[in-house]
Amino acid sequence: MAREIGRDIDPDSIHQARKALRAAIGERLDALLSTAYERMTVHGGFTPDARSAGRRALRNVALDLMAATGAPAAIARSVKQYDVADNMTDRIAALATLSLHDGPERVRALDAFYRRYAADALVIDKWFSLQAMMPQPDTLDHVRALTAHPAFSMANPNRVRALIGAFAQANPTQFNRADGAGYDFVAETVLALDPKNPQLAARLATAFRTWRTLEDGRRGKAETALQRIKAKPGLSRDLTDIIERALATA
Repeated sequence: MAREIGRDIDPDSIHQARKALRAAIGERLDALLSTAYERMTVHGGFTPDARSAGRRALRNVALDLMAATGAPAAIARSVKQYDVADNMTDRIAALATLSLHDGPERVRALDAFYRRYAADALVIDKWFSLQAMMPQPDTLDHVRALTAHPAFSMANPNRVRALIGAFAQANPTQFNRADGAGYDFVAETVLALDPKNPQLAARLATAFRTWRTLEDGRRGKAETALQRIKAKPGLSRDLTDIIERALATA
């Protein structure tokens, strides 16, 4: 949607419009979505074949749209799917749906997921990413807190990409906060990483690449963050290239 608009973009307005549309679809089509959800349930245990994968995908889309209304019954159905899932696809899908809805169900599911998969690094990367992508006003504070989690380390590139990369590149409302705090956080991280891992720092900095398409307030704050990075003495060649490209005249 932002690409279609192309200029003076307000990520919050886009998010609210999309959220309202998803809720309207979930409300209007609740009966059809519920029927599809039940019909697409795969019985007899997990199988990786294409037909079963397609059924799971459609079932999880139906679940997400039903839950978009915030209806207690839909949230309860998401909790049930999380609890009884016999495969990672369905469990992650239920967790992703719950992550969009503030409440005790989300907290319980996230805690249970971490306890269950704490020893699996790739799965815990997904756990970090889901929390970084939550479109909630307190997500930045939550991400900052997660950088102190025992399972997080700035020395682990995959973990940094999973948490901070997901926040910067897959959370358009909270990275592009109107107060500029999202830009400041990513700029701080980029500057801290550059002496140790310039490739990773440069990769994170690409999150700023569309700053010129934003509305005036956000555009000014994003440019300030970019200028702050540029002004740091001794930047790596990788990061310098990304920042100079971002700041170049359109």
